[in-house]
Amino acid sequence: MAEAAKGRGARSNTTGRFEPETVEAFDDGWTSDDVGAAPLRTTLTPEHARTIIARNTSPDIGFDRSINPYKGCEHGCIYCYARPSHAYMGLSPGLDFESRLFFKPEAAGLLEQELCKPRYVCKRLHIGGNTDPYQPVERELKSTRSILEVLQRFRHPFSIITKSVLIARDADILGAMGREGLASAFVSVTTLDRGLARTMEPRASTPAKRLEAISRLAEAGCPVGVGFAPVIPGLNDHELEAVLEAAAKAGATSAMYVTLRLPLEIKDLFREWLADARPDRAARVMSLIRQTRGGRDYDPDWNQRMKGTGPVAELIAARFKAAVKRYGLDGPRRLLDESRFRVPPDMKKQGDLFDLGDEAA
Repeated sequence: MAEAAKGRGARSNTTGRFEPETVEAFDDGWTSDDVGAAPLRTTLTPEHARTIIARNTSPDIGFDRSINPYKGCEHGCIYCYARPSHAYMGLSPGLDFESRLFFKPEAAGLLEQELCKPRYVCKRLHIGGNTDPYQPVERELKSTRSILEVLQRFRHPFSIITKSVLIARDADILGAMGREGLASAFVSVTTLDRGLARTMEPRASTPAKRLEAISRLAEAGCPVGVGFAPVIPGLNDHELEAVLEAAAKAGATSAMYVTLRLPLEIKDLFREWLADARPDRAARVMSLIRQTRGGRDYDPDWNQRMKGTGPVAELIAARFKAAVKRYGLDGPRRLLDESRFRVPPDMKKQGDLFDLGDEAA
């Protein structure tokens, strides 16, 4: 079993699935003390993208367009469904995903260009659909902040999700837009057990800090929900009611959950982590996970991949339904107002230029 790198979730860095050669670490008898292994450091690389808005047609996702200010995620959540995407860049979904991050320095300008195009049709934008928009480095880069500022200027509706208390820094924008029906937020709280969070989500905000973020956003006037995601049977599922109750007390008004998904490389990374971090219950947890996926580690069927099937999944769904009702988290969600979008007067001329550029291309 690979030794856990300090502050990291994955226990290995197996080569991405698209690479012609596979590189894998092995035990040669030397210890990290013998060879003086250097700590794993995070690198940040600018990505000069041509567009900023990503679109999807997945029938089980509640939005068709999103913005991801960062690729890779230093939070290191071992269960993260975005990990396999790092393989498209020739990197490992393991430790590379947590330590080799990319950002878009021209994000705000690209967004302005897209929103200025005469043919642009306003629909809710979701921020953070893949990786967390509040990476630790966001404190200095303020990439996500710059995107929110553009959306506020254009009065463009958006939703955002994170597991970082750093979102509270932007409560001025989220609160103002939330009161106008232009913004909503979700904060992910997977456990109230700080020890479990430390090993499962090593560089994310502590559970207490995430509840604080919910409170600060609610006080600012932004509708905020709690995401109990993922539910991991045999590991954190027993906390479902406690998490929802704590979030409701903090000011959350809605809730959602997703049952653990283990597609592609995630299944091996999760198994490896589980055997190291929770060896006493690893076999039981994997058994329960398979019971929600028709006997497999993962079932990609669109109709059930978010919640799973079978008695274990049905029990989770029933408990969630009862808990949201008990704690007042089941009220109707207010739809964001898409009718108030407008291109600022000082940007309209630039919008015409962008459109001519498209036609010339």
